[in-house]
Amino acid sequence: MTKKIPHRLYLTEDQMPTQWYNLRADMNEKPDPMLNPATGKPVIPEDLYPVFCKKLAHQELDDTTRYIDIPEEILEMYKNYRPSPLCRAYNLEKALETPAKIYYKFEGNNTSGSHKLNSAIAQAYYAKEQGLTGLTTETGAGQWGTALAESCCYFGIPLTVYMVKASYEQKPFRKSIMETFGATVIASPSNTTEAGRKILASNPNTSGSLGCAISEAVEKAVTTEGYKYVLGSVLNQVLLHQSIVGLESEKAMEMLGEYPDVVIGCAGGGSNLGGLIAPFMRDKITGKANPRLIAVEPASCPSLTRGKYVYDYCDTGRITPMAKMYTLGCTFAPSPIHAGGLRYHGMAPILSKLYHEGYMEAVSVEQTKVFEAATFFAKYESILPAPESAHAIRTAIDEALKCKETGEEKTILFGLTGTGFFDMTAYSSFHEGTMIDHIPTDEELQKGFDGLPKIPGIQE
Repeated sequence: MTKKIPHRLYLTEDQMPTQWYNLRADMNEKPDPMLNPATGKPVIPEDLYPVFCKKLAHQELDDTTRYIDIPEEILEMYKNYRPSPLCRAYNLEKALETPAKIYYKFEGNNTSGSHKLNSAIAQAYYAKEQGLTGLTTETGAGQWGTALAESCCYFGIPLTVYMVKASYEQKPFRKSIMETFGATVIASPSNTTEAGRKILASNPNTSGSLGCAISEAVEKAVTTEGYKYVLGSVLNQVLLHQSIVGLESEKAMEMLGEYPDVVIGCAGGGSNLGGLIAPFMRDKITGKANPRLIAVEPASCPSLTRGKYVYDYCDTGRITPMAKMYTLGCTFAPSPIHAGGLRYHGMAPILSKLYHEGYMEAVSVEQTKVFEAATFFAKYESILPAPESAHAIRTAIDEALKCKETGEEKTILFGLTGTGFFDMTAYSSFHEGTMIDHIPTDEELQKGFDGLPKIPGIQE
């Protein structure tokens, strides 16, 4: 008799990974190096010291170390909410009448409501270890800001958060949670930085962007003694920390005698997607297996599906290093969609490289279709998903329906990165029929492309 797979499988604390996995070590071709905007030359660790903690700067540039030990202090805080469950979506499968087996890795069982805590704890720990007196960051939907506020509170570090104005206004209770943990929250763009004042001067009514908030947070860090900047997505170090999501998924599926045919994650800057797919991408690169790996992004901010693979600034103010990535241009201003965490102009260099080489697929979806999937999922799985996570749900449902047509019993794994309890304005808009879709025209995208940097000898 076949053993029934449980609805939820939790690893024990002893089974939790004690090392992060660095996917770059197994890539046949490494991501192109970041460039120092002042010199045009590849960044070295010392170039990053004014902005990042020293150990994080070294993790950012480490292309060779496959596994990095997780410090004991980080593991202890991880145990407050990890391991996270691998769930079998039996009710969703039944509702879809699909032969596919659908699994999701649920990262919402913590106060931040998302996977963001996995990197926030690590970055706050390294800041404390270095003896810093404060940190700055940006946040879109507020999940990263919340996670970092929790982590900084735990390690006793002051935090200033620049929150994208659209999300600041849509989700006031996110601000309240961050303030509960002691963080100072500022709507971005603001008059507190030169970058913010410059952006407001050119567009006083802007709803902000992650690129803009990054500029403000970096400026605040480099002009404040004892402060450094930390980022919740895009960077190599963040994808490294998030690999614990994929490693736990891999171990749990092994225990069930399963392996995914398809792995799906939402994609904004790339943190959760990069973490979830890490061990499965390793298997694909090394030839051990050949899963389909799918990035799902909003149609309103389609960096992978409609962007250019070039060097670009990581922020709107053009003060960060330049990264080779899929981008819509650092000046691209996305519409204020409800999935605030996916409103970034670029994509993680690691994922951009892998996508460019054909190891990964990408699709874009409109937000009305995303919320249609989110509502359907909630009704059958009893979890209200974050709008960001619902992008992955949309595509998982689409893949399961394809299996219904073909009769294939594929195994689908997707990342349920967080909960949507602070997104009720968005859900209300969907239910009331007032939600609209905005798909940028080629002309709108061209405005962002026109501002791409010129780099002599590299990008003319």
